[in-house]
Amino acid sequence: MKILVVDDEPLLVKGIKFNLENEGYQVETAFDGRTAVDLARSNAYDLIILDLMMPEIDGLEACVKIRSFSDVPIIMLTARSEDTDKLIGFECGADDYVTKPFNILELKARIRAMLRRAGSAAGAGQTARITLGGITLDMDQRVALRGGESVDLTAKEYDLIELLMKNPRRVYSRENLMDAVWGYSYAGDYRTVDVHIRRLREKLEENPAAPEHILTKWGVGYYFKG
Repeated sequence: MKILVVDDEPLLVKGIKFNLENEGYQVETAFDGRTAVDLARSNAYDLIILDLMMPEIDGLEACVKIRSFSDVPIIMLTARSEDTDKLIGFECGADDYVTKPFNILELKARIRAMLRRAGSAAGAGQTARITLGGITLDMDQRVALRGGESVDLTAKEYDLIELLMKNPRRVYSRENLMDAVWGYSYAGDYRTVDVHIRRLREKLEENPAAPEHILTKWGVGYYFKG
C-alpha cells in the first residue's frame, strides 16, 4: 500500500513516515499543498494524509484539486477542532478528519479501516453489479453510473451508497452508517453522514431537493428506494 503524507512540519512528517513504514506501508512525503497535488496527479496512491494549514496552497484547496481527478481516500490533519471546520473539510472531499495532537495508534487505526473498506470490493473479486432506480454500481471497479454515465464519487461516498443499495428499504441511523462505513464512532459528530448523503443526492438524484431514491425517514435515518 502506497501512502502520501503531506504536512509542513518536518518532524511530524518524519514521525508518521517512520510509524507507517514499520507497518509495511510505502510512504512518500511532501511539505506543501501544491507539491501534494502534483504528486497525486502523477502517482497512484492508496491513501493521502493531508494537513489543513500549509504554504503554497492549503489543504482544503489541495483536496478540491485532487478530487477533480482522483477518488483516492483522503484523511485531513488539522489543529482545528470546530465542527464547522470539519464539515468544510468533508465538503471539499475529505473522507476522514484527525485533530492534532493525535495518538499515532488512532491514526493507524483510521488508515487501516479506510484502506480495508476502500479495497474490500476489489479484494473480494466481485463481478456483480447492482442496478436500482436508474443507478448502477460496478462493485468490481467501484464505479457508480447514472443513466449509463459514470459519476465521480469519493471513496466514502461510494462505500455509503453501496451499503444503502445493497440493503434497499432498510433504514440506517446516522450512528449505524458511521459505524458501518467509517468503522468507528465520531463521538456524536454524525453530521458527517448528512454531508455525504447530500453530496450523493447532488450527484445521483435527478432533483436533489426532492430525492426519489436516497431518502430520509425523519427522526430515524436514511434508506435507499429503488
